[in-house]
Amino acid sequence: MAVDKFIPIKNEQQAEPDDERLAAFSSPCEGNEPYALMVLGDSMLPEFAEGDVIIIYPKNTVQDGSYVVAQHNGEYTFRQYVVQEGRSYLKALNPAYPMEEVPGVEVVKGVIVQKKGKGGGRKNIKHYA
Repeated sequence: MAVDKFIPIKNEQQAEPDDERLAAFSSPCEGNEPYALMVLGDSMLPEFAEGDVIIIYPKNTVQDGSYVVAQHNGEYTFRQYVVQEGRSYLKALNPAYPMEEVPGVEVVKGVIVQKKGKGGGRKNIKHYA
């Protein structure tokens, strides 16, 4: 018998660090299982456009250059994790947004492993990590 597996797509409210909402959010996934988010805004252009769906693995190893979902200054954000001269940063790909220094990999909540762009077909899927 075939078993379908689904990765839940969390909406903006479910992705924010509000304890009441997170406590109320129920998911068929365990905390270590992958989930999906929809990209909002233009901070990760040109690689990630608004409306793209990204797949996040919470337990993947973070490396310099990884695309990540991180919790910093009380908010969740989607950025590239970079290390320069021994310091850790969250970097937007769009140069209109500043790079933010972070304490280290402990701010990372998951690593992006796949993107599904707008439109149909396999050519709109890209794998990372």
